[in-house]
Amino acid sequence: MSTYPVRVRPGASRTLVGGGYGDPPVLVVAVTAPAVDGRANDAVVRALADALGVRSRDVEIVRGHTARTKIVAVNDAPKDLDERWSALIGVDA
Repeated sequence: MSTYPVRVRPGASRTLVGGGYGDPPVLVVAVTAPAVDGRANDAVVRALADALGVRSRDVEIVRGHTARTKIVAVNDAPKDLDERWSALIGVDA
């Protein structure tokens, strides 16, 4: 299992995964779902799974359920997950 920080932007005009926030940069996940009743968290899991090419059930929010900065875990991760993650942020691995 690999864990990574993400910065969530709920209520965005469209769902996007990419770009960095902060220093060092963490992955930004913008979702259209509002931050109500866990809908944004569910959307984050689906968006990350799609962007990383893994199943939704393999992505889990492990910390920060009510915060904009969350820690997500990717189970059964592909060997090149670190490179995929860095490419989405826009930095070299």
